[in-house]
Amino acid sequence: MRAPDFWKTRGPLALLLAPLGCLYGLSVAKKAADAAPLRSTAKVICVGNLTAGGSGKTPVAIAIGQELHRRGKKVFFLTRGYGGSEAGPVLVKDQTVDAVGDEALLLARTAPTVVARDRAEGAKLAVAQGADVIVMDDGHQNFTLAKDLSLVVVDGAAGFGNGFMIPAGPLRESVAQGLARADGVIIVGDGNPDLNGFTGPVMRARLEPDGANVAGRDVFAFAGIGRPEKFVATLQACGATVTGTQFFADHHPYNAAEIAALKSWAGASTLVTTEKDMVRLSPEMADGITTLKIRARFEDPRLLDSLLAGV
Repeated sequence: MRAPDFWKTRGPLALLLAPLGCLYGLSVAKKAADAAPLRSTAKVICVGNLTAGGSGKTPVAIAIGQELHRRGKKVFFLTRGYGGSEAGPVLVKDQTVDAVGDEALLLARTAPTVVARDRAEGAKLAVAQGADVIVMDDGHQNFTLAKDLSLVVVDGAAGFGNGFMIPAGPLRESVAQGLARADGVIIVGDGNPDLNGFTGPVMRARLEPDGANVAGRDVFAFAGIGRPEKFVATLQACGATVTGTQFFADHHPYNAAEIAALKSWAGASTLVTTEKDMVRLSPEMADGITTLKIRARFEDPRLLDSLLAGV
C-alpha cells in the first residue's frame, strides 16, 4: 500500500484516528497471547516489519535465503502471496501474478516458494518438500508458526512515521511490543530511527542496483510499490536523469492502456520500473521497458553471520 501523507505527522486526522490505532495494536497483542503456534521441524526465520508499506523486506529475505543456500541449506520461502487469489498452501511453479502475487514470483527466482495464508499449513508443505530452513517474507504479526529467528526490517529514512498505529499511522503494533519479539533489527538505508531501547543486534543494509546500467541516461520512472521515492532516489544515485515519474498503489495490476500511456509520456526517455512491477506486466506490455533490479547488501555481514550460526 502507499502510505498516506498524514502518517508522517501527528496532524488533526492522525490524532482523530489514534484511538482506533490503539484498538488495532491491542488486537495484535491479543492474537499473540491466544496463539498456539506450530513448531516446525524445519528452522523458521521470519523477516518482518512493524509498519505497513515498503521497508525492504523482500530484498532482505532474498539475501538471507541466498546466504543460507551458500551454507548448504535447503531453503524455502514462505509468503502470504499478497495481491494474489491463491489461498494455498501451494508451491509456486508457473502460476500467474494474479494467482500468487508479485512478491512470490520474485522469491521463487531464488529458491522454492510456498504461498499460504495459513503459514502453519504452508510450513508443513515446505517440510514435505524437503525444507531445512523456511524464510518467511513478512509474518512478524502472524502467530500460527513458531519462529526460531525473528528479524525486523526498518526503513532508515521513514522510520515509524508519526508513531501511531493503523489507521492513524503506519505501525502494525507499537514499537515496544513488536521489538520485544525481535532477535535482531535490520535498518535499510540511511537514518537512525528510535528503536525504543532495543538492546539486541542492530544491522544495517543497503539496497543497491543489480543489473541495468542507467548512468547518464534520461529515464521516466514508474512504480507501484510501498515507497516509490526510494526507487527514484536509487535511479538518481546510479547517475540517471529522471525526467518524469508516475506512481501507483502497491501491487497495482497494470493494464495495457496504462502502459501505452506511460510509453507515450516517456517520449525519448527510457521507461524504467522495478523488478517487482515488471513481474506484473505481460510480455507485450514489458516490451521496451527497462528493469532496475536491486539487492540488499549488509554493511557488516558478521552480525548476520552470528545470528544465522544456529540455524
